[in-house]
Amino acid sequence: MVELALSRRLRRTPFSEGVEAAGVKAYSVYNHMLLPAVFRSPEEDYRHLKEAVQVWDVAVERQVELRGPDAGRLLQMLTPRDLRGMLPGQCYYVPIVDETGGMLNDPVALKLSEDRYWISIADSDLLYWVKGIAYGYRLDVLVDEPDVSPLAVQGPKAEDLVAAVFGEGIRAVRFFRFGLFSFQGRELVVARSGYSKQGGFEIYVDGSDIAMPLWNALFEAGASMDVHAGCPNLIERVEGGLLSYGNDMTDDNTPHECGLGRFCSTQTAIGCIGRDALLRVAKEGPVQQIRAVAIDGPPVPRCDRWWPITANGKRVGRISSAAWSPDFDTNVAVGMVRMTHWDPETEVTVETPDGPRSALVRAEFWA
Repeated sequence: MVELALSRRLRRTPFSEGVEAAGVKAYSVYNHMLLPAVFRSPEEDYRHLKEAVQVWDVAVERQVELRGPDAGRLLQMLTPRDLRGMLPGQCYYVPIVDETGGMLNDPVALKLSEDRYWISIADSDLLYWVKGIAYGYRLDVLVDEPDVSPLAVQGPKAEDLVAAVFGEGIRAVRFFRFGLFSFQGRELVVARSGYSKQGGFEIYVDGSDIAMPLWNALFEAGASMDVHAGCPNLIERVEGGLLSYGNDMTDDNTPHECGLGRFCSTQTAIGCIGRDALLRVAKEGPVQQIRAVAIDGPPVPRCDRWWPITANGKRVGRISSAAWSPDFDTNVAVGMVRMTHWDPETEVTVETPDGPRSALVRAEFWA
């Protein structure tokens, strides 16, 4: 077994004590921190997520805080999504792009007040890009990473569990909205959101000192609900078409290539740094785009690198994430496919490590 040598460059989280006690079997590295990847097995974790409730240590979703008179202006400079209608208490999925329109991150932004936002980031050093923009444009805004560590509660029983800890008022929080709820005298942001299709909440734990008390409170309250420690599940996320930055998309891809055009109001997102580049892309249209791909045969191996998609011996795309789905009895996959072969029911070949497999491009993801 190869071990990962830990140092201050690779941080534990405020919940690591609980994660280790729960029997974590594997980690990934995400924003220079430990992200749990498996507890029992991917298949067992998948089934439990769909049937009960899990508590996820997602402290790796670091927050980039924007605070000051120009906070809203800075956030609009980062994204082609028009933010003028965003109100305090709302969460927006906001593709972040560079000057070429390439994806730098795909976070969720929370509007705490008119002059304060949190950007809950995926895996990239976005903080430095944001600081550079703020300094370069001499904006009146403070950009920092606060001591805020998200904890997700996901699964069909998630609402019951969160209500048991925070009170019945949590049930009134709508999707992609948040409210302030008290825990041990601390007001915490609790949002109805999360990186699964099973429903749930993300609790933004403001202050590492109450991280384990909250973790323990959730497990005590969920004892009768079959609560388990869990983590983002590869099978479930691919079924649902939830993309992974750095795996399914990089800064070489525009939001339109990633199927995120519905989150881009480029015409009206005045001030977005990548606006001019994206206007050209929107006019001409992408030449490749993310698609769901069903791969034939027995369960595929772990997709730890891109697998070529070919047709008639020519490369027409790549598979970036794949897994065997017990519920759909097929290998589910995320592919970036060229426009010549992205139509539904198009037959292609995927070059897996086990050899070529027949595959079918789908109109939509499975869940």
